[in-house]
Amino acid sequence: MTETTKTHVILLSCGSFNPITKGHIQMFERARDYLHKTGRFIVIGGIVSPVHDSYGKQGLVSSRHRLTMCQLAVQSSDWIRVDPWECYQDTWQTTCSVLEHHRDLMKRVTGCILSNVNTPSMTPVIGQPQNESPQPIYQNRNISNKPTAARILGKMGESLSRICCVRPPMERFTFVDENANLGTVMRYEEIELRILLLCGSDLLESFCIPGLWNESDMEVIVGDFGIVVVPRDGTDTDRIMNHSSILRKYKNNILIVKDDVNHPMSVVSSTKSRLALQHGDGHVVDYLSQPVIDYILKSQLYINASG
Repeated sequence: MTETTKTHVILLSCGSFNPITKGHIQMFERARDYLHKTGRFIVIGGIVSPVHDSYGKQGLVSSRHRLTMCQLAVQSSDWIRVDPWECYQDTWQTTCSVLEHHRDLMKRVTGCILSNVNTPSMTPVIGQPQNESPQPIYQNRNISNKPTAARILGKMGESLSRICCVRPPMERFTFVDENANLGTVMRYEEIELRILLLCGSDLLESFCIPGLWNESDMEVIVGDFGIVVVPRDGTDTDRIMNHSSILRKYKNNILIVKDDVNHPMSVVSSTKSRLALQHGDGHVVDYLSQPVIDYILKSQLYINASG
């Protein structure tokens, strides 16, 4: 398959990230590597979306701290970014609503003209008032004269608009590159892009618990979007999916990461990292990156057993 015929993917991970661990970042990396190896996908971005403070989980520290820790955890990544939208809402948002928010945000800027980096287009973005100075949707000095969608979105900026110039899942659309020198449209590129929910097998298993999830939300999450599962060691994902009619119905939308890399999924556990911090356990470095540890100690987080 050529680059333009492959499905381009943005991975979205929702959760408490209390705190964000090395394992959370490894899940992104493992998922991307696996999807690339299938030959069917190109992962062009990852989004970390921390949950709202009103989620009500015991020991959940303020979103102000969690957002900062997430930013520190991804600061060396050129493709994973932190999105604060959930935290900035008036109340807790469902996973389904977070996915739909990103889809709708992307839809609003679909059809914009992506210009040569040195001369941003003056064509207003869809939804942008005509009397305001238009802002370039994406600028990256490394983009070549013949950008592909992967190059356009591969190195995302900090603003959300730089992440989301795409259509809803499974739809096809056109990027237009306006040549700044000639002032004419030089290239159209049609790609397929999907937002996929990135999760562990524990979330997949939670779909099977009666009454825990709204069934209409599950239909949207698995049926309309799709999920990428990074399983814990020894987890029988086939058995889990057989216990849910919705998971069976949309099994082709569920991608299970299968690799030979030995990444113990225990390093994903925020609970274990908090316990290590409370007990002064030096193994906390196995769970958390040093910038996150430094921030936690400076802010005196998770010192007490209550969180």
